[in-house]
Amino acid sequence: MTETQMDATDVAAGSVHWKRNLVIALVGSFTTIVAMTLLLPFLPLYVEELGVSDHAAIVQWSGIAYGATFFAAAIVAPLWGRLGDIYGRKLMLVRASLGMTVAISLMGMAGSVWQLVALRLFVGLAGGYASGSMVLVATQTPKDRSAWALGMLSSGIMAGNLVGPLIGGALPPIIGIRNTFLAAGGVIFLTFLATTFLIREEKSPARKQAAKASGGWKSIPDKRPVVAMLATGLLLMLANMSIEPIITVYVAQIVADLGHVTMVAGIVMSAAALGSILSASYLGKLADRIGHWPVIAGALAAAALLLIPQAFVTASWQLIVLRFLMGVALGGLLPCISAVIRHSVPDSAAGSILGLSISSQYVGQVAGPVLGGFVGGHIGMRAVFLGTCILLLAGAAYSWLVRPREDQER
Repeated sequence: MTETQMDATDVAAGSVHWKRNLVIALVGSFTTIVAMTLLLPFLPLYVEELGVSDHAAIVQWSGIAYGATFFAAAIVAPLWGRLGDIYGRKLMLVRASLGMTVAISLMGMAGSVWQLVALRLFVGLAGGYASGSMVLVATQTPKDRSAWALGMLSSGIMAGNLVGPLIGGALPPIIGIRNTFLAAGGVIFLTFLATTFLIREEKSPARKQAAKASGGWKSIPDKRPVVAMLATGLLLMLANMSIEPIITVYVAQIVADLGHVTMVAGIVMSAAALGSILSASYLGKLADRIGHWPVIAGALAAAALLLIPQAFVTASWQLIVLRFLMGVALGGLLPCISAVIRHSVPDSAAGSILGLSISSQYVGQVAGPVLGGFVGGHIGMRAVFLGTCILLLAGAAYSWLVRPREDQER
């Protein structure tokens, strides 16, 4: 048996510790995402506390500080994935959790807004625990359970995005902003300890040698499915984030009591995340049974069709229900994207390509609000929903057309 065949057999069987690894990765991803997002409610207040007094400057610096993490993470995600292929995926999680412990704790000691931005950049450069967890779980879980496991992990990540701002709104009035950062750093340090001592990664010497020898992208026999997954990840975040800049203004047009606008807007934003949390593991399990490609194409098409009535709602409850259903539809995409990439590339290049996938998602997370704000401001808010609908339908059609031959025959 050749090294490549042995490597493929190891990947199909997965690690005997995959369930324990999934639990630690799930808890660790949840806590690190909470720590990264809890600053959202009080970020402008902290920027002001650091010496910025002009209102416009406070808003500008808040946006720079928040976006710095995602900008840096998008650049280095493929690099960390590549190093994980060579030196081990667990090592990348240990590095990320330790780096985030230091950076987030130091945020509570920042003396200027420049230091805050620099530390947010450092979190993006040194962090990436959740994305690293996706790589570890994808490569250590048996193939026939991979989409379900990745769905569970995706639910934990999305739950962290939902819970983080809630904790960030409740904790600072009790213990103060700076102590909130220190507390978050302490929690991530516990994640570092759990990752170091509890996760067991089964390493393959053949995979390590192949990772050093291969060129990553060059080692992929059929690149079309991988390109489709990179595009799908971008579209997923684009669809979720394109509404963000216009949601408050859009809600104000359909809510009778203007005093409830911000509350309703917050519920609308959370509805899609809640739907995805509830559906991710179920759609992942469905994908393990019927195949990933029908779930991917079906989820994109369903989300696209749900965007059409969102452009014509007349009451806030209609928008909330439609965003929730859209979240349910999109919940299966993240686990399926990772599972398809894992099945389509050699294990020696899995981390590198999954890192590219994560970068494409960050691009969508940045491009979505920019495009949504531009289209909403210059063409109209309905055009944001309808334009996103067209993009998702195109993504569904492309994914269906490039699915592997064995899936077409099945």
